[in-house]
Parts: sequence; structure tokens; C-alpha cells
Amino acid sequence: MERRKFIEKSGIIGAITLLPISFFSMIEKPKYKMGYQLFSIRDEMSKDPIATLKALKAMGYEDFETYGFDNEKGMFYGYKSSEFKQILNDLNLSVSSGHYGFSPYLEKSEDDLKRFVNQCIIGAKALDSKYITWPWIAPEQRTIDNFKLMSKKLNIIGEQVTNAGLGFAYHNHGFEFEDQNGKNGFDIIINETDPSLVKLQMDMYWVMHSSQYTPKELINNQPGRYVMWHIKDMDKVSKDYTELGNGSINYTELLPNPNVSGLEFYFIEQGGNFLINSMKSAADSSNYFKKHLQKFL
Repeated sequence: MERRKFIEKSGIIGAITLLPISFFSMIEKPKYKMGYQLFSIRDEMSKDPIATLKALKAMGYEDFETYGFDNEKGMFYGYKSSEFKQILNDLNLSVSSGHYGFSPYLEKSEDDLKRFVNQCIIGAKALDSKYITWPWIAPEQRTIDNFKLMSKKLNIIGEQVTNAGLGFAYHNHGFEFEDQNGKNGFDIIINETDPSLVKLQMDMYWVMHSSQYTPKELINNQPGRYVMWHIKDMDKVSKDYTELGNGSINYTELLPNPNVSGLEFYFIEQGGNFLINSMKSAADSSNYFKKHLQKFL
């Protein structure tokens, strides 16, 4: 090797050794797959699921959270569970969690609930998902008594799902934080569910929109329990959803420590209020996330 080239290469190597460790963590492959909640693009999924998944993959998304499982037919997006799994395999994509329709079972018998949960388990296992997630209850169900009833059912479901070898989680919105004569649903869920059976999926938008806490504060109170995150931005004026980077949530400062959280998966999401359309929204949020936030995960 020529002396000049040797000196140049030696200088580069020497400079690299002086870089901070954080530099290397930024250039390494991210620990977590970039995920997307498919409800955000439900209009396109209803028209052409395969083309939509291909487009999302081209944007950089690798992992997804489903919604709208047909438990009686065992179908996702018009495909049998096994067929949908084959589509995912062909595209080298994964589904790590699903939002399942538990809300009607809040007032049904335990036998009906267990039958539904078993159908969800079969569907989730067909996709090699790790988590089954309770996402929502109807507005008329949001009473203190029903939050207590739901907590009991969350424990029952959590035990059944855990015994099947999967994980179970509850996804928050904003209504859990609403005060009802000095009580709120979120505290009831936290205090009356078994942390070993009922994990938590934090929707950071709703935490910032409706709670008195930051995501970091909630996680510090329940370390290791927030195994999934939903990441979406808040419009600066309307406080509705918006694309990442367009809103008021500064995620570069807000994102909690994933190790303290117990984070396993995250999903970018935008439930509506698209600047142009759902596909452009998914692309814009992906671009912003890869440029500004992926280095933290």
C-alpha cells in the first residue's frame, strides 16, 4: 500500500475511534421493525389489501397491527387466516398484534367471551402474532362500574390468552382519563388488572391529548408493562390527528426509554384527518419517522 493511502486510511480509522458510542447506535440497523396500524389505511385495505401492503412495504413498513378480524369466518381483509399469512410471507412482512372486537362482549356471558377469545387466539396464531389487543369500548359503556367489570374480564381474557402462549394487552384512548366524580377508568384498569396477564399498549397521542401525565411518567409508574406503543401526531389547532412532524407533539423529546417501557413493538398510526389521503399520510409519516425518530428505536 502506498504510504499516502496508508496514512489517509489510518487517519479515518483514528477519527472513527473518537466518535461517541451514540453514533454507532444511530447507524446500526434499528432494533424494532417499523410498524403501522392498518386501521390508518382502512380505505385502501378494503379495496386491495395486497397492493396496499406492497405500497406500505415500499415506504419502509415491515410490521403491522390488524383490525376487523371476522371471528366467525376466521378471516382477515377477506382472506382466510392462512391465506393472509401466506400473503405476508410472500412479502416478507409480519403482523405482531391485532385489535379485536371485544366491546360487545363486555356485557355477554363468560362462556360467550371465552368462545370469542378462542377464535381470536386461532386467528392470531395463524398469523404468528404475539399479541391480542383490546382496543376500545363504546361510548355508552364508559362508566365507572363498567370499567370495573371490564377489568375483571381483562384478567379472564389475559389468563386464557397467556395459557395459549400469546400476550394480551389493553389499548388506551382518551376516555379512560376522564374524571367521573374523582375516579377514572385508567386508574381502575391499572389497579384492578394483573400486570402479568394484562399488558398495556400506550397510545401516546391520547396520553398527550387527554391525560395529566406524559408517556414517560406513566411508564415510570408501571415499568416493563407498556409492551407496545402507538405513535401519532396532534394537529396544532384542532388537536385532531395529523401526519408525524406536522403536529404539536415533539417526539424527539417525548419518546420514553424503550427498555424501561418493556417495549416489544410500536405502530405508527393516523386514524383520520389526512392532509391529502391515507396513502400519502402513511408515506409522509414514514419519511418523518425514518429521518427523525427511528434512530431512537
